[in-house]
Amino acid sequence: MAVPLAAIATQGLDWVARPVDPRSGNPIGPAHEFEVSLEPDIYGEEKYALFENYQRHVHKEGHGDISRSGFRRFLCSGMGQSSQLNDGVEQKLGSYHQCYRLDGRLVAIGVLDLLPGCVSSVYLMYHEDVDDWYFGKLSALREISLAVEGGYQYYYMGFYVHSCIKMRYKAQYQPSRILDLETYTWNLLDADHLARLSARNYVSMFLERQLHLPPHKITKMDELRLDEDSVVRLRDYQKECDPHWNSAFDAGMPGIMSLDEIKEELELGRWIFRCGNMLAHLENLHEWTSGDIRDPASIKRVIAELAAALGPELAHQLVLNLG
Repeated sequence: MAVPLAAIATQGLDWVARPVDPRSGNPIGPAHEFEVSLEPDIYGEEKYALFENYQRHVHKEGHGDISRSGFRRFLCSGMGQSSQLNDGVEQKLGSYHQCYRLDGRLVAIGVLDLLPGCVSSVYLMYHEDVDDWYFGKLSALREISLAVEGGYQYYYMGFYVHSCIKMRYKAQYQPSRILDLETYTWNLLDADHLARLSARNYVSMFLERQLHLPPHKITKMDELRLDEDSVVRLRDYQKECDPHWNSAFDAGMPGIMSLDEIKEELELGRWIFRCGNMLAHLENLHEWTSGDIRDPASIKRVIAELAAALGPELAHQLVLNLG
């Protein structure tokens, strides 16, 4: 059974002996008081002043970009507050501000949505004076404690964008799971998953497993040994993973030849290219022989897309300059 935070704090103070001033014999109090309180997400000037400082200091916004109405709309207009009993423990529900005060001064706010199954972290702001307190980590630990104490099943840390350095700390909390947008299922965010996120702009673990993809960046189709259907699926997946894999054949532009038309009307291997002072046919290139026209990264595919844009008449008349 979860124990309320107040009970934990009281018991902790009873167990730990207070230091005593040897001269006066009186207990020595703390130099500072650090308080954490959960409050409704109601607007207040003290809260707005903290928000304004955070937006200027962290997000480098100008005074004209920050407004009270924007703060109210963004962080003070969530769900109403209520509560329910879960195994005898009161669970708060709705939108709240978890306020952190140092000696009575508001120094940070965590904006939370408390739902029947989870504590969801919406936003965090802190004053520049406590910039070196690592409030992202401190607030995450406190919110995890809130989830445990309140009997919530999950703690949601919000979006995880792997390319955003400021979000990387979220991956340090384990075990964590991330949502697969193809199947709406949760997958473990482990070392293998992180490696795939580093290699690609978009990752679906469902498709990665279906296609037996390696965690590293894919440079050649040949290394995967896929059947025809899997190649088509991989091509569609790669368009999501990397914008550089987008194909002219999929752009839907008027006048672009299809891949089938290229195969029927052009002998791409007989296209003449210049390299320095030498003229030769593309089919004499080693990369041409081993390349796969279905592979967006192969020279065959690049030349085919160029021919598709030029058309057969112009393509027959040109000499490619490959440097």
